[in-house]
Amino acid sequence: MLFKALQINDNRSLVQFAQKTGIPVKRLKYYNDARKMPSGNDLEIIIKESGLSQVALMLLTGNLSRELKTLIATNAGQINRLLSFPPKKTPAFKQIQPVFTTQRGQLFQCDCLDLLQTIENDSVDLVFADPPFNLNKLYPSGINDDLKADQYLSWCEKWLFECTRILKPGGSLFVWNLPKWNSQISEYLNTLLTFRHWISVDIKYSLPIRGRLYPSHYSLLYYCKGEKPATFQPDRIPMGICPHCHGDLKDYGGYKSKMNPNGVNISDVWLDIPPVRHAKYKKRNGSNELSIKLLDRIIEMSSNEGDLVFDPFGGSGTTYAVAEIKNRRWIGVEIGPATDIIDRFHKLEEDRLNLEQIRKDINCLIPEKHYQKRVTQGLWTPETVRMNANG
Repeated sequence: MLFKALQINDNRSLVQFAQKTGIPVKRLKYYNDARKMPSGNDLEIIIKESGLSQVALMLLTGNLSRELKTLIATNAGQINRLLSFPPKKTPAFKQIQPVFTTQRGQLFQCDCLDLLQTIENDSVDLVFADPPFNLNKLYPSGINDDLKADQYLSWCEKWLFECTRILKPGGSLFVWNLPKWNSQISEYLNTLLTFRHWISVDIKYSLPIRGRLYPSHYSLLYYCKGEKPATFQPDRIPMGICPHCHGDLKDYGGYKSKMNPNGVNISDVWLDIPPVRHAKYKKRNGSNELSIKLLDRIIEMSSNEGDLVFDPFGGSGTTYAVAEIKNRRWIGVEIGPATDIIDRFHKLEEDRLNLEQIRKDINCLIPEKHYQKRVTQGLWTPETVRMNANG
């Protein structure tokens, strides 16, 4: 975008501009390719050489400050008359039939944007989205997973707008992605929904990357439609306990008597979501997939039995499986082959049993597997602390 604003059309004109300004070609390419606004001396030099004002440069590159956005909004009527865009034609809805149905849900095989056009306004209670991360992975669907940043973010804004449209007032939306993308997606979502949390989920998939801090977490954005969510009922989790000696991993000091027997409040940093690596739990080959513990926590926190859950990127079908088990209605869509998702539902009992094991330790300060050991070793429990407090 910067090159277009400066009328740099080829490598020769780029080199000439660099020589005139003293700004290295590499840095000019960075500003252009990463869509960054120059600053400091570089900005002053570019303004002087190009004859453009700072405001003009911001408009031409799409890097708008809050002040400029406010100015545009104030003069929206005049700008609209100047631009005079013709009204868009309403696209004809495609008739799409599900490829699989259950008592509570429907699975479609198509582009999520096509399916979203058929879903009514304000009809969904919870949206969870785990889009491709634009890492140039090869998907069975053959989609292009190596888009330019602008193209990828523009595509994300399209399906996010539709997901917001179908969300009920008070409904919740979660977006699972790399911090790199969610930091920019959040800027767009802030114009549509109410920010609730940026949740960091500690999952170490890859080896350290040279020149960067070791990437060890995924970002989970949490937004709601309207002032506050209609449903917010987070689980409580056990306190930290050593798996070997069964003692405390943290010193709770004089606060033991005040601890809730149902467990500790969940924070916005989740350290207890394991990656799905074991073949016993994997539902498709050669691809990462989401833990049912993650979807269980989100669905429990933001929906009730009978609510409608939508996930625009089916993947291995984790969202749909957990929704089915937890008595939520669901709508699912996968652009690629849906075989893995359908096969998963034919073996749904495996997920049900796995989820039962996971929930044994939920809403309990000291899980059963540690409780008796602590009693035997004379370690404190909520009951003994209260007995001592009462004399």
